Amino acid sequence: MSEELRLHEDRLFPPDPAVRAVARRLYAEVRDLPIVSPHGHTDPRWFADNTPFPDPASFLIVPDHYIYRMLYSQGVALEELGIPEADGRRPAVDARAVWRLLASHWHLFRGTPARSWLDHTFHEVFGIRERLSAASADRIYDAVAEKLARPEFLPRALFERFRIEVLATTESPLDPLEHHRRLRAGEWKGRIVPTFRPDPVVDPEFEGFRENVRRLGEMTGEDTGSWAGYLRALEDRRRYFASRGATATDHGHATAATADLSRPGCEALFARALAGSATAGEAEAFRAQMLTEMARMSLEDGLVMQIHPGSFRNHNRALFRRYGRDKGADIPVRTDYVRALKPLLDRFGNEPRLTVILFTLDESTYSRELAPLAGHYPALRLGPAWWFHDSPEGMRRFRRLTTETAGFYNTVGFNDDTRAFPSIPARHDVARRIDCGCLAELVAEHRLDEDEARETAIDLAGRLARRAYRF
Repeated sequence: MSEELRLHEDRLFPPDPAVRAVARRLYAEVRDLPIVSPHGHTDPRWFADNTPFPDPASFLIVPDHYIYRMLYSQGVALEELGIPEADGRRPAVDARAVWRLLASHWHLFRGTPARSWLDHTFHEVFGIRERLSAASADRIYDAVAEKLARPEFLPRALFERFRIEVLATTESPLDPLEHHRRLRAGEWKGRIVPTFRPDPVVDPEFEGFRENVRRLGEMTGEDTGSWAGYLRALEDRRRYFASRGATATDHGHATAATADLSRPGCEALFARALAGSATAGEAEAFRAQMLTEMARMSLEDGLVMQIHPGSFRNHNRALFRRYGRDKGADIPVRTDYVRALKPLLDRFGNEPRLTVILFTLDESTYSRELAPLAGHYPALRLGPAWWFHDSPEGMRRFRRLTTETAGFYNTVGFNDDTRAFPSIPARHDVARRIDCGCLAELVAEHRLDEDEARETAIDLAGRLARRAYRF
């Protein structure tokens, strides 16, 4: 006999009855507010084509590295899950077999954010009322597959059902943004915007860097063999992204290092990077300089800057070689912000017209570095608990360690940072519940009046993101 799938109305709220009562009232004010999703990795093709998602596994498992990294850690091969290889080849696996693999390993996800997101998706999006298991796998698969074939489960219909006000995707500067062009030219009113992610053309250690820079020159008509032409080409692509609706850039450097080198120093570093002779230290110096260059460009063109350091990317070398980037093998590392950001902040930190949003995977920096920095420099804001810390406990730690120094209003609310489209409402619901719980504790301790907590909860649910990302 299958177990019932239930979502408790008070999930994630504080256990103390008095505090929980306040959290309930605050949550009632924000639960149905529109979703602002300013940073993510969903595929704009889904919305441009607006065709049915092919099957439950492709919809819920293949795009979500939280799921397949856990399965991989227990010996499930990625080819068994239908994960495409780096060259685009997809293994010939049956979608139902992939689904059964997830179901037979469902116990692995107990207590994890992925479990809560998927339970929310099953219950709220698909109306499933039994818990996933090996016994229920086929029934749930059939129920999800049947609904995915309906018009109300097409990508645009789900976008509207999820009450998404705006959704940002993330693209390379070399992306022609054709899907975004089609979306803007069409009659559908859903707002989906690109984000400028320049890593392939600013990181000398990125695979294909020299060829990428050459292609950048071809796309812009600039001489990217020269430092000046290279910068003009980047400025051109930023303008192009803005013309397609972009309001932000995103930078996935391994560290937060910035630099402010002389022009001859920049030219020399760039020449070595193009020649393929830059050392690891010189590659780091070049990336550091490019963060400062991007801040300068943001001050000029108004694009918000997001910095996502602190990940040892592609740690599993064999997995990277076969499957490419972003396959769940990125690991957090210690990160310095105070010294690393100083060159950039010396130039631009006091500029109120510039917005630089900082993220971290190193929680030890929250109260020691990030909150004091954002609590001082007008240009800085704190991004939400991210990636491995996009979780109930991670969100609580973030609020408790940063609020006393940076306040709520030097943060930018929540973003879901997801490739898994159906998890977006689940992730935002978790964030709203956790924030309401944290605010309720402040009310219960008489550190905040409930009317102020209500206004703050609404700000955290959407207003801060709209303001920070200039929507």
